[in-house]
Amino acid sequence: MRAFPVAMPSGQRYWTVLDDDLEVVPVPDQWLRNLRFGRDRAELTTKAYAGGVALYLRWCRATGRRWPEAGRDLGLFMVWLKHTPASLDGVVPVVQPGPGAVPVRGERRINRVLVAVRGLLAYAVSVAEAPRSVLGQIYELADSRDLPAQAQGEDAGLFYRLRPVHWLQEPETKVDRAADAELVAMFGACHSARDRLVVLLFGRVGLRRGQAAGLRRSDVHLLPDSRALGCEYPGAHVHVCWRENVNGAWSKSRHAWVAPLDFLTVSAFDLYYEERHRLLGPGGSDFLLVNLFRAPLGVPMSPEALGELCARLGTRAGLARRVGPHMARRAFGSNVADAGGSPDEVQVLLGQRNPDSSWPYRFPDPARVRAAVERVPSPRALARREEDR
Repeated sequence: MRAFPVAMPSGQRYWTVLDDDLEVVPVPDQWLRNLRFGRDRAELTTKAYAGGVALYLRWCRATGRRWPEAGRDLGLFMVWLKHTPASLDGVVPVVQPGPGAVPVRGERRINRVLVAVRGLLAYAVSVAEAPRSVLGQIYELADSRDLPAQAQGEDAGLFYRLRPVHWLQEPETKVDRAADAELVAMFGACHSARDRLVVLLFGRVGLRRGQAAGLRRSDVHLLPDSRALGCEYPGAHVHVCWRENVNGAWSKSRHAWVAPLDFLTVSAFDLYYEERHRLLGPGGSDFLLVNLFRAPLGVPMSPEALGELCARLGTRAGLARRVGPHMARRAFGSNVADAGGSPDEVQVLLGQRNPDSSWPYRFPDPARVRAAVERVPSPRALARREEDR
């Protein structure tokens, strides 16, 4: 069992599941195709779900279970996921883990696979390919009391919902930002104007790598007044739009937003345009970031290529750790807050609709936190203040 991409005549793609004879598995294929085109989910979503379903079908085959009825044994599937490698010389072994066995998949990965499996089984029930009793095996009835306050609604009334039966508690992972010194070192390690622009798009504009890779030249407005272009937004800026791109780039957020540019980033755009014209001429792809130094020249860079570029720049700069695009995005959000930006300003600059979504991107500078503590009056100062009243 394996995940496999399918290209439609329209050029759109989705991912499906093939068996060992390279035949499409019908029900998973129907579900994944419906997700992609019936529910307008992203291609990468079907890729992730197809990989999870392939693991589930592989486990069912290895253990002699029928996949539409194996929902009652998802606990055993979780153990299998935790300790069974993806493959061993093309054959998936049935591993009997002993004490001290090192897990091959973490809690987060297992939970993501379970999301795909539950989606497949629920769809199979809806099209009469699995018994209705499966839903009772994978979901349990719960109420809203264990939900965060933000999710309980304004009336705070009690309501009931379906909660997954099988789920692992994920350990808290440390979320980190790139240090300013690290971004400066990566900027100094760049050998081209294009690479310097990439670093600034992450560290001073706050774009995700999919958003940067999906930018078109027509999305960039560098004039102080863009009304001649039909755009009312003042000053230099880029339009970040959700669209399907041939290089696999996705904006993640479906709503379009505008990211303002500072003088340093505008200068980097100017230098990059001069470099691109010198190497490629006036033609080439409408994508902003393209291959300039290796074949095929002029084709758009992929999100993965931007991630690899950041890794190379970090190595070239001698950084002690790998600094990725999202760490630079967190640095941008943190720097805006440290410079006095309000939470709603951080939210808008990061292109987020929910005000709470910007919290993971705010890492206060330790000096600012210490200054806040030192502003608190000492007990002696408080006492003198009381005496003066």
